[in-house]
Amino acid sequence: MSMDAENPDKVSRTRGASPVAVIGCGVIGAGWAARLIENGLDVRVYDQAGEAGARLGIVLDHSRRAYSNLVKAPRRQEGEVQIASSVADAVEGSACVIESVPERLEIKQAVYAEIEAAAPIEATIASSTSGILPSALQDGMSHPERLIVAHPFNPVYLIPLVELVGGKKTAEAAIETASDFLESMGMVPLRVRKEIEGFIADRLLEAMWREALWLVKDGIATTGEIDDAVRFGFGLRYAQMGIFDTYRMAGGEAGMRHFLAQFGPCLKWPWTKLMDVPEMDDALIDRIASQSDEQSGHLSIDEMERIRDENLVSLMQGLQRSGWGAGETLARYERQLAELAKESEDADAPPGPRGAQSVTQGIS
Repeated sequence: MSMDAENPDKVSRTRGASPVAVIGCGVIGAGWAARLIENGLDVRVYDQAGEAGARLGIVLDHSRRAYSNLVKAPRRQEGEVQIASSVADAVEGSACVIESVPERLEIKQAVYAEIEAAAPIEATIASSTSGILPSALQDGMSHPERLIVAHPFNPVYLIPLVELVGGKKTAEAAIETASDFLESMGMVPLRVRKEIEGFIADRLLEAMWREALWLVKDGIATTGEIDDAVRFGFGLRYAQMGIFDTYRMAGGEAGMRHFLAQFGPCLKWPWTKLMDVPEMDDALIDRIASQSDEQSGHLSIDEMERIRDENLVSLMQGLQRSGWGAGETLARYERQLAELAKESEDADAPPGPRGAQSVTQGIS
């Protein structure tokens, strides 16, 4: 994923390419590692907390189970994973570094200093930040042109969307190469046209989250009832067509123009609290936590993650049959896997054994 690569797609197609470094192995970092490993890339992981091996093992179990059900084409031979002892060990010789450390500017900038001291000068540095502006992240870097934001969504190994954001000093080549690289792994890179806090998806999510907090605080609905409103209602629509296409249909044959004329004025009614945030005092925290425990406390987080993944696989396969949304992306990814398998057969070099054993042995 170097900025001057002649064939960026080759990075994900060729075993023996330089390993990808993943710095930070929390939920997002481990998800990135799983997506990379599933696509045949070798990965070096460093996590300051020293728990990368255990966390990554759990996430790999989830990703293997999901992909064994998700795709019908032969999967790639898994990449190998190594647990590095330092940032320098992780990034040495790597053409791509994915940073997923805590959301504090000073922590990220300190990590970038370590990365730049040890990584090749042409290596792309991609931050998983969910809202910090890339121009702020670039401040103090020796080579800021190689830093981009690549903001994914949990679980990274299944959700295809990744928001790409460049800073004031980001080279266009870094964005273009990252986009090609991510597409080769079955992802959908969404270029954010201008720097803005929270980017696109999280700004939409935050608006709904604030309103949901008010509904709980004011006693209008419980956490479970709010989740039901989403999962039995508009959540099903948005998985396939998003906001604007959904409302275009709501306008009938006259389309969006009629919908805006009919429902636009209600946006000025004084019933929304989207521009205000309830105080997160102990009472509200206790109410939300107790309702959440009552709603799904009978399930462990591991069980919920498995259920979530199974549901996502089913949804994406259903959308694949109609060729919509994430289903279209899945279909393209399966065609790519089939082509790679055919190339491997033609070269009389079938992939080696896959599975937990080969990757687990690489965790050291």
